[in-house]
Amino acid sequence: MEDWSWLGKVLILVGLVLACIGGFLTLLGKWPGLGEGFGNLFGQLFGRLFGWLGKLPGDILIKQDHVTFYFPLATGLLISLVVSLLLYFLSRRS
Repeated sequence: MEDWSWLGKVLILVGLVLACIGGFLTLLGKWPGLGEGFGNLFGQLFGRLFGWLGKLPGDILIKQDHVTFYFPLATGLLISLVVSLLLYFLSRRS
């Protein structure tokens, strides 16, 4: 049986880093004059890199009068595939 404790530690570390980044960005956005410029730059950068996510063929979008239904089927499958492959290759490493 394999020891998966290293993967748990990596996931905890990644979660802590993401929480710190999220807290930093939240506080940065509340400072007058400072958050707007950085937020705009941050949004443009990630918009250009990952703007196609959620707009893939296979994502379901139904708009009617006052109701919008969105189900990102293809995006969910793509993210699942990428995460599964990443975990597969990380587990083969040991």
